[in-house]
Amino acid sequence: MTEADFLTTTRTFYDAIAEDYATLFQDELKSRPVERAVLAVFAELVDGDGPVADLGCGPGRTTARLAALGLPMFGVDLSESMLAIARRENPGLRFEQGSMLELDLPDGTLAGAMSFYSSIHTPVDRLPALFAEFHRVLAPGAPLLVAFQAGDEHRHHDRPFGHPVALTFQRRRPEDMAELLTGAGFALVSRTVREADPALDETSQQAFLIARKPAA
Repeated sequence: MTEADFLTTTRTFYDAIAEDYATLFQDELKSRPVERAVLAVFAELVDGDGPVADLGCGPGRTTARLAALGLPMFGVDLSESMLAIARRENPGLRFEQGSMLELDLPDGTLAGAMSFYSSIHTPVDRLPALFAEFHRVLAPGAPLLVAFQAGDEHRHHDRPFGHPVALTFQRRRPEDMAELLTGAGFALVSRTVREADPALDETSQQAFLIARKPAA
């Protein structure tokens, strides 16, 4: 699959399900205390005057959460339908359409960046390029948060909410993701893995890696 193919597939999927997805996960963070804690730690680690990017922001819920913690947030997403929801719910925040693999940002301008379950549709052979792009746009010393489902077995969603689309959600091993981050020039700060919560319809562990671009 070419880069254009998987980006188009991902965009088409989320454009189709955006409103249903946003309704289903309206209060997603309310029942996830570990996620709230990790976001708070990430916010504490941001120490700079530049903007902070939520890369693959979806409907903007995590963007808004970090903005409420005092960070100068903006969001980037492939899906215009997701962005429409993010703008509707957060009129005071900026949301832009774009690909994480080719960010329209100068080198070293971000005080922090987050990929909250947004790297899970990037093929594994494209992850080094993805993390290199994150490294490029971050200022020296800036933190990066990457969240993903942990494991080896991917989960394929076919016709979600009755829409004629399909997409595979790829699970990764935390140790493999940590190695890819260090290979891209990051220094690992923390590694958090929580168990699956059946009450949240989870079938895999949830992983949260925080890394930092080394200071100049």
